[in-house]
This record gives sequence, C-alpha cells and structure tokens, in this order.
Amino acid sequence: MAQPAESTFPQRQTDAASARVPRPARPVRPGPPPGPRVTVSVAGDGRAWGDWIADRLERHGLRAPLHHWDPPAAMELRAALAGLTLSGGRVLLVFSAGYFQPGVRTGREWDAALAAVTAAHPGRFAAVSVTDPGNLPRGATALGPAQLTEAGAHHAERLLLRRLGLPDTPAPGTGGPRFPLDAPDVWGGVPRRNPRFTGRAALLARIHRRLAGSVRGAAVCTLLGMAGVGKTQLAAEYVHRFATEYDVVWWIAAGTGEEARRQLAGLATELGIRSGTGTAERLRAVMDALRRGEPYHRWLLVLDGADDPEAVAGLLPSGSGHVLITSRNRSWDTYNTLLLPVPVLDRPESIAFVRRRAPRLDAAEAGRLAAALEDLPLLLDQTAGWLNDSDMSVGSYLRLLEGGIGDARTVVAEDFPMTFAAAWTALLDRIAETAPDAGELLRLCAVLAPGTVPVTLLGRIRGDFAPLTGDPRRLQDALRLLARYSVVDAMETADGTEITGVHLHRMVRLLVREGVPAPERERYERAVRGALAAADPGRPDDPADWPAYAALLPHLLPSGALEADPEETARPVLNCLRYAYLAGIQDTGLALARRADRTWRLLLPEDHPRRLDLLHAHANLLRATGQYAACEELDRAALERLLGRRSTPDSDILRAATALAADLRGLARLQEALELSRYVLDGSRQTFGEGDARTLAAQNNTAVSLRLLGAYDEALDLDLRTLRARRRLLGPGHPWTLYSELHYATDLRLTGRTEAALELQERTVRSHHRVLGADHPQSLRAGHGLALCRRGAGQGERARQGMERLLERAVRLLGRRDPLTLMTAAGFCCLERESGDPERALATAELTYTGYRELLGPAHPYTVGSDANHALALLAAGDRAAALGSLSRALLAMEAAVGPSHPWALDLAHNTRSTEADLPPYQLRDFEPLTI
Repeated sequence: MAQPAESTFPQRQTDAASARVPRPARPVRPGPPPGPRVTVSVAGDGRAWGDWIADRLERHGLRAPLHHWDPPAAMELRAALAGLTLSGGRVLLVFSAGYFQPGVRTGREWDAALAAVTAAHPGRFAAVSVTDPGNLPRGATALGPAQLTEAGAHHAERLLLRRLGLPDTPAPGTGGPRFPLDAPDVWGGVPRRNPRFTGRAALLARIHRRLAGSVRGAAVCTLLGMAGVGKTQLAAEYVHRFATEYDVVWWIAAGTGEEARRQLAGLATELGIRSGTGTAERLRAVMDALRRGEPYHRWLLVLDGADDPEAVAGLLPSGSGHVLITSRNRSWDTYNTLLLPVPVLDRPESIAFVRRRAPRLDAAEAGRLAAALEDLPLLLDQTAGWLNDSDMSVGSYLRLLEGGIGDARTVVAEDFPMTFAAAWTALLDRIAETAPDAGELLRLCAVLAPGTVPVTLLGRIRGDFAPLTGDPRRLQDALRLLARYSVVDAMETADGTEITGVHLHRMVRLLVREGVPAPERERYERAVRGALAAADPGRPDDPADWPAYAALLPHLLPSGALEADPEETARPVLNCLRYAYLAGIQDTGLALARRADRTWRLLLPEDHPRRLDLLHAHANLLRATGQYAACEELDRAALERLLGRRSTPDSDILRAATALAADLRGLARLQEALELSRYVLDGSRQTFGEGDARTLAAQNNTAVSLRLLGAYDEALDLDLRTLRARRRLLGPGHPWTLYSELHYATDLRLTGRTEAALELQERTVRSHHRVLGADHPQSLRAGHGLALCRRGAGQGERARQGMERLLERAVRLLGRRDPLTLMTAAGFCCLERESGDPERALATAELTYTGYRELLGPAHPYTVGSDANHALALLAAGDRAAALGSLSRALLAMEAAVGPSHPWALDLAHNTRSTEADLPPYQLRDFEPLTI
C-alpha cells in the first residue's frame, strides 16, 4: 500500500500542544521552611548532576524539584522550554551532551528557541554546563552557563550559587549524593562511556527501579536479548549514569566460568582483603565481604556476556548490593533473577542514533536505514559509521544490502567489542554442532521472509525435513532452544505452553542464509515452496482467508517461487496477487507482479494460460492505482491477440474485454467502455448463464458504464437486479454483494431518492466495517458515499466531519495521489466550503485539481470537474472574477470531454450562468467524481 506523501491536504488550525509541565522527581529535603523555587531541568545523561545540584540548593533553603528533560521529537522546542516556566520560580538548565537531543534537534533550532524563550521570560532562566563547551550551541553559550566540571565539589558549588545570584559559601554538613566527578572508591573493568548512546530512558529507569526496590540479597537483574541489541551498552550506560549511588563498581567479562571467577577474585585486592594466593580462596573472601557489606555495602557487580548460566550462577553474591547480568540465554529465569528483555531501539531512537553517528544523513534517510536494519543498535552503528565516511547514498546502500550481507560493508565501531557477523557466527556454529534440529530449523527460517514466521507454516514443510517438522513436540523443542539463546523472538500462547510464531531479525536471516551453499539452499527452498503451496487456501476472494494470504505472500520471493517451474508455484503466486488486489495492498501486489512478469517471460510462451492469468492480475493492480493508459496498452494487445486466434468469445476473451472496458472507463472513453461492457454482458450470458457470478460481474460493470454516462435510471435498474442476484448467490456479507449495495445506494442518491440512499448507505457502512475492516479501500468508498448522502439529507456538518476523517485515513493508507484519495478530497473540499473554512476548502481544491491533472491529464473530466470545484472555492473566498473565468474554461473542456448533454456538462453550464448572474453560492452544483 502506498505510503502517505510528506505534504498532505491542509489541516484545520488548532492550538499548539501544551508544553510539558515539570514535576518533582524526588522529595524535598527536610529542613528549614521552603524558600524560593528553582526547577532543575536535567537530561538522562546528567541525572547524577541533577541530584547533586538539587541537594546543594536545598541545603541553601531553596525548593529544587527535578524536571526530566526529554520532550518528544514532534514537540516544538520553544513550547517545551516555555513549559518549564509554568510551575513558577526560576529555571536552571543543566546542559549535558544529551540535553540538546543530538540527532533530533539542530543547533539552529536551539539558538532560535533559547533566544525566543529567554527574551519572553527575562530573568527566569539560568544555566550550568557539565559537558565540553564545544558541545554547546551558540544560543546556550549566550546564557553564560557556569562550567561545573573544571574543579572539585566546593568550587563547583560556588559557581552554581553565583550563577543563581546566591551567596557562594558552600553549605555545611556531610552526606547527600556524591559529587559526580568523584568516582566510586572501587572502579574496575567498566567500559568507557559511549558518547553516542541514545534513548533507552524508560528501560534505564526500569532497571534502576527494579534494583533499588528489591529486597536485600535479591537485587539481581538480567538484561536479555540477541547479539547486537545493545545489552552491554545499556549496562555500561547504567553504570555511568548511576555510579554516584555506589561505592564499588566491578565489571566482569563472563563469557566463560573460569574467566569470570578469576576476575571476581581480582576484586579482593581492591577491597583490601588479605587471603591466600589461590583463586578459590580469594573468591570465597570476596563473596563473603560483599555479603556482609564490609568494607562497602553499596556495590554493583556486572556480569557481561553470561550466556552459560550454569558456569557463572555460583558467582552471584547476596547482600546489600546489586548484580546486573547481560545474556542471550533465557535460562537465567530459573536462577532467581529478574529478566528484562532488551528490545531493538524505538524508531525515533534509531533515527537519532544514526544521525549522531552519521550527521550527513537527514531524518528521512536515517529512517529508511533504521527500517532496513530493523533498529538493531550494533548494525546501525557500524553501517551509519561507514556511510558517514563514504559518498554512497542510503538508497544505493540498501540496494547493495538486497544482494546479501556479504556485499554490504560495515566498519567496526570502537564502542562495540566485536562486529555483528563475528558476534553471531560463533553462536550459530555452536548451535549447529550441539543442536542439529535447531540448526536445521534456523536454515529453513532463513529461506522464508524476514520477520514473523508462523509455526503452522513450518509444520507444513515435508520432504527431507518431515521427521523434524512433522513431529510437533520435536519442532517445539527446537524452537524453544532458538528462543532460549535469543536467536529468534518467540510468540507463545497465553498459557506459555506452545510457540505459535518466531521472529528472525533481517540481518540474522541474511547471515544464516549466506552460510548455506547454493546447491544445499535449493533443497531448503524446494521444501519451503511445497509448504507454501500446501498453505494456499485457494479462495483469495473470501475475506475469511485473507489472513492466510497475508502470511503466505511475503515468503514467495525468498523461497524462489518465481524462479521455479510455474506449474509448481503459479497457483499460490496468482492467488496472492488476487488477494493483494482485493485487499487493497496494490503496491505490494505490483512489486510481485512485475517480478513474476520478468521471470515468466523467460519460462513460458506468450499465450500460455498462466501468462494470461498474470497479465490480468497485473492490469487489475495497475488500474487500482490509476495507471489506466498502461493498463489499456496491456489489455488491448492481449484482447487483439486472443481475437485473432479464436472465432467465438470464451472465458479468456471475455476476461480481457472486461479489463479493457475498465481501462476505457478510467480514460473517460465512456461510450467505447459501454459498448464493450455490453459485449461482455451478452457474451457472459451466452457462455456462463444468467445467474453465474461472472455474468453478474459483467452486469455490474455495465451499470458502472451507464452511470458514468449519466444514465442514472438505467444504472439503478441494472444495479438492483445485480444486488438481488448476488444476495441469493453469494450471500449478503460477500464483498461483491456489498459492492453492489454501494452502487445501488449511489444510484438512489443520484436519482433523488436521498432518504432511501441514506438508510441503505448507513447499513452498508456497518457491514463493510464488519466484513472488511474500516481501513479497506471499499470501506472508505462506503464512508465516502455515506457522507454525500448525509449532505443531501441536510446534515452538512456531520457530513463534513465524516469526510474529513475519511480523507485523513485515505492519505495515511493510500497516499495523496491515489484515485480514491482524490475522490474523497473532492468531496471534502465542497463540504468544507459549505460548512467549514473557505480558505482551507480553497487550498484542498487546489491540491485536488493538481492531483487529478498529474494522474489523469488536463482533459480528463475528473480534472476538469475538480477545476470547476476550485472555481466554486474561489467564489466562496470572494474572487468572483477568477471563479467565472475558471468556470467558463471548465465548461468548454467538459463539453468536449463528455458532450453538452451529459449531467456533468449541464451542471457546469448551470454554475457558469448562476455565477454570471451573481446568484447565491448555495444554488451552485459541485462536480462529483464517481467510482470508475
């Protein structure tokens, strides 16, 4: 389905979002009566500074609530800063590197916002800096922030007090948060802080909350996730961010049990413990000291990369301290630890992370890269780093990536211990050696599409793999092992007894796939293609089976279904194309159809039945996106070729003629379309019989041609007969029956039977939502018809609101240039002109006219009609001269397109005469595009 364009139809003006109001993040210290208020605004990476500053200010009798600075990227920076003043008092900005949201906000944005807000609130803002002065935007420098990192605690406190205009005598007393530049007494093995660390604020807060809130002896938290998801980086950031709360921080690389024991035993010297020289003796002494909390009771132990719980579980000390573990092994949940899954980055976090790593990329490019790499931090870091140092575009890189992971270069980031491929290869080799079933299943998943794979599909795979995939228990055991090592994410039933689907990250899939030799890969692909054919329900017209096709379609290309013998794979391919057309996902279907056309041209003769089936499916998808000229070229050639070889109409000829008639309707060659529609209807009655579904489809199409020509009464009679027949044959809830209801309701409205049309339209909208869902294109058409019926019934404002919601949905789902979006926009601009904002109506009318002109050309009646609607919007805005000129021009063009007696031309003539006579606008008639 098309993605919405960056620019869209005009939105109604609303008040700006209210700024976030600061809230105290910690209780005020007990002491003297509260004095003046100073809100301390601090970002996550400056949290320790915020605690220390608030404590110092409270010791001097001020109220100093902390405000966590993390405004959404979509929030205007000026509004967010102004929101800090809403709670009263002064505001102290604690400038850290993360405060400026690098990768999200630009220096220019900060300069403008700070200048505007400080000017609007003189004397309210002060600032201190805890980062390198080179990181400060010019606007921040203009605030004259006190640099707190150049000396010790006493000097920093004096600078802080002076900046706020307070006496600079440090407060007496001890206790309180440690000065952030004072490291814990014992600090060992901790990786340096990653200056590009981005986001994860909620997860860091959750880790802190879990550890701080645990009972003594049970404060053990395991960060669980796949390789490259950022577990080690998250643990390192936690250590740096909360270091002031600990007296001992000891980091252990726990890849093997022996290495972990040796490193933990090394803590003995730092704790001042005198014991034997052997590792075992020193280890026992360290564990005892940590348990007793002597000489330190505030300690943090980090076991990084502890993927073998059995080997290191004995190293978890009890006591008053905290233990943080990073691992890929889910088995840690049996060792009395709290598991915290580490997901990939949120998309806004990914975009910010990429832009910090590669400043030359804009937000859109960063978003495309993040989507392709599925937000995995290690891959984002390595890839963005290489792209920033090269002149390759993101688009070129992504095309390179499609060729395989081996073709896409990455560089090793200094902040990560190993590359993505190296991190995974060791684990995958281990799985292949120790768990052959899991390794085999992983290779089968790699032949399928990236993303979620339903277990029901894996269970259909036979051939060489039948002993594994045909045994549910064996299959579940292999899946659970892959999930245990975070190779896949598993979806389980509510009771956790069965895995129903697995998600394999795109890059892990590529790595596994390319590790299989080409001849061996064909064996896996052949087995998967057999499973896909078995999973095809064979009923793409039935919405009840659409979920099955939605699960089937993504796997056709990766399994080699288009390159294989079409006799083996054509059925699921063609049925998926039919599903894509009916379900309204034309872009997905077109990509598949183009790929199939390229390969089947090489494998099948031109007149092969499968080639004809593919041509029909391809043309349907093109037509649904308004590409009528391209369709007409394909369909006319196919029809002429068939007619040259066969003397009487058969199903292939009638199908090709049906498609060509639809193309002609789209091109506004309406009389030709009607003649061809009648030819198909007569032929269908003779070939299939009066009550056949194909004959009813031909009858429906003939009514469409009649309606477009203005023969509304004839169309109504034919649509009513079709509706009744479809209800009998297909049932009242079938999509084609519902489509007939839409057409019949349109006929009722166009022939003046407004009350009956409204009643039927309200009912069919509910039926569409129930059967197809509110976002299906046919449901959007139903909503469009309902809004027009309400307008005709005098419910103008209700109609306008409904059409506005439909337009927003159509833009989001289909894009701004889709025919259905343009039809909805045409209706909305007329309703907005009558009961809304004339200026907005005018802007929408301009965009609608431009859209139709680009899609259909300047002479198409829909383009001409939207030009006429634009003239009515000009008239409502007070520009009568321009409106009259546009109407006169449009009238001539419409008469040339459809003839002077067509209702569209007659309405335009009426509007032109009324405008010349300066009659009130309510007597004018809007042009209404109809479904082609």
